[in-house]
Amino acid sequence: AVQAGTGRLVGVEHPDAAIDALTAVETTARSAMHEMRQILTVLRADEDQGASVTPTPGLDDLPALVTQVAGAGIDVDMRVDGEPRPVPAGVGLAAYRIAQEALTNVIKHAGGAHASVLLRYSDDAMLLEVRDDGPATGFTTAAGGHGLVGMRERAAVHGGELTAGPDPHGGFVVTARLPVKPASA
Repeated sequence: AVQAGTGRLVGVEHPDAAIDALTAVETTARSAMHEMRQILTVLRADEDQGASVTPTPGLDDLPALVTQVAGAGIDVDMRVDGEPRPVPAGVGLAAYRIAQEALTNVIKHAGGAHASVLLRYSDDAMLLEVRDDGPATGFTTAAGGHGLVGMRERAAVHGGELTAGPDPHGGFVVTARLPVKPASA
């Protein structure tokens, strides 16, 4: 607030000082938003897990999730492209929860569909894609979940992005791109 007031007061006579003040406001606001998203992620993760004492899920748990979905009667497969590498625990949890929410929606809304999970590593990012070939209708928040909004928040808190919508070739696709540190040479 002090920086914004400074920018307002000096803007006309000292535009460079106003720009510096507004830059400080922007940096502080972005930092506060990042911290708030992290807090919300932790709170939602706690809510999702209840009183469970099981370890926080991550990328290593995706095959078990796929097996669980297959046990629910969905024809689902998983593929990993690129060289798997360690990612921060928060990124792994975000990817897991995004896949979990997307696959839950396949079960609920695309019954009888084939689903696929793709995990692709590149030098500076990890791509998670969950796609199905069922009808692209009725995609909403799963019971107890946070739906598309929650998936987008989980990606954004780590500097990533999420897209979701009908696939032009049929079905529905959820794609999350999560930045990760480049693989060491």
